[in-house]
Amino acid sequence: MHHFHYQDGELYAEDVPVRQIARKIGTPFYLYSTATLKRHYQVFDEAFSGLPHLICYSVKANSNLAVLRLFAKEGSGADIVSGGELYRALKAGLSPKKIVFSGVGKTPREMREALKAGILMFNVESLGELKTLAQVAKKMGKVAPVAVRINPDVDPKTHPYISTGLKKNKFGLDLETALEAYLFAKEHPHLEIVGVDCHIGSQLTEISPFVEALKRIKAFVNRLKEYDIQIKYIDLGGGLGIVYGEESPPPPREYAQALKQELSGLDVTLILEPGRVLVGNAGILVTKVLYFKETPAKKFLIVDAAMNDLLRPAFYQAYHEIIPVLSKERPKITVDVVGPICETGDFFARDRELPMLRPGELLAIMSAGAYGFVMSSNYNSRPRPPEVMVNGKDFYVVRKRENYARLIAGEKIPPFLEK
Repeated sequence: MHHFHYQDGELYAEDVPVRQIARKIGTPFYLYSTATLKRHYQVFDEAFSGLPHLICYSVKANSNLAVLRLFAKEGSGADIVSGGELYRALKAGLSPKKIVFSGVGKTPREMREALKAGILMFNVESLGELKTLAQVAKKMGKVAPVAVRINPDVDPKTHPYISTGLKKNKFGLDLETALEAYLFAKEHPHLEIVGVDCHIGSQLTEISPFVEALKRIKAFVNRLKEYDIQIKYIDLGGGLGIVYGEESPPPPREYAQALKQELSGLDVTLILEPGRVLVGNAGILVTKVLYFKETPAKKFLIVDAAMNDLLRPAFYQAYHEIIPVLSKERPKITVDVVGPICETGDFFARDRELPMLRPGELLAIMSAGAYGFVMSSNYNSRPRPPEVMVNGKDFYVVRKRENYARLIAGEKIPPFLEK
């Protein structure tokens, strides 16, 4: 459910015509709906009512400060994977006591920053990381709260690039190595065991992989009790899918009910790290048609957005619905929707049936709120697009469009090339 809708044949974001925003700031641009973001958070959170839980929004899905502040005001915490995301989360007003630090490659500097901030816990992914964290905490005279990320070897039945819970993936530890890590942490004076962590993948459309992973975590938690290791938190990560096209992911209520049944009898707080399910359908990418091109083999709509703006179709072969901003009767054609970048992989859709659009008309690439701007780049020296947030009848630029000067900021011609 989202708040992008047609009104008298024109696409609106909440109560604002998308064309009005395009006239004001130009194209391409990302556009987020405040009402959708709030509703998605509240529906997800309410699904787990009656169960001790903490929502830690996955910052990597969309890290704009306005999005983070909105979730902070709703009571969310944050799941971070870098020092930069920690910095953003704190700047946006998220409580450090609700921040969990995930990721396989935390540096000593990032560990120091997180310890100084006083985060809830580190989700540790290797013995080497655990030992480094212990050393950093000792030097700072602090005790680091830790959970070990378990790799449960569960097939999430999703795209291989976003699968994280199989034993061949780089994430987490097998159960025996994880036990070794917990025994090390138990004896170290600068480590405090607080939880168990698991994340099996992204864009899951079935409940069964989550339940299977949770069963394996429960068995492991009971095994830890044999070593007098008590757990306060079970972090099950995120991964619940959304509708991009024909998918039928379970609603949060069904997902929550299945997890509640499995957690019955465990005296723990459940941590969840939703990302895509909160922001994915709350954002669109608006782009303008530049040219229509027809060859003996293909028809193309060439638009002013490109793979540097939205990488998912090129990277994951991901499907995004594409709709005209002005909806009216016109002939349908089968086209590739492509951008200006000098790569064959620069496309948003292939062999897609769309209305025949003229140069200058606008398209909305739907479900672009997650892994959109955060994966953008300056490839081909293209400035990144602005981000805009709609709230009712008002809209706000929450990130300015980059300019050419920004493209070369930080670069320098050395003295030997000056002459």
